[in-house]
Amino acid sequence: MEKKETVIIDSDLKEIIPIFMENRQSDIADLKKNLEANNYDEIEKIGHQLKGAGGSYGFDYITEIGKEIENIADNNNPKEIKQLINELETYLDVVEISYD
Repeated sequence: MEKKETVIIDSDLKEIIPIFMENRQSDIADLKKNLEANNYDEIEKIGHQLKGAGGSYGFDYITEIGKEIENIADNNNPKEIKQLINELETYLDVVEISYD
């Protein structure tokens, strides 16, 4: 995912979206830390949180990645988890937010 993707968000959420995005950056840092520590239970929890949070704010891709992370954490597969973390990080770098 190298091209920009635009997500249209309800303008009522305009004030909290920057905080939401900062929290996703924190999630990435936490995922990386827990991957280094082989803490798959915590990775699964973060994936679950991403799954719920993404759709709530209109970021369906975050929901999809969260679901995949949650599912793969059960398999203790560091290579796949690292790939998903990278995909999430790339998405956050390229996503553009537009308010309606």
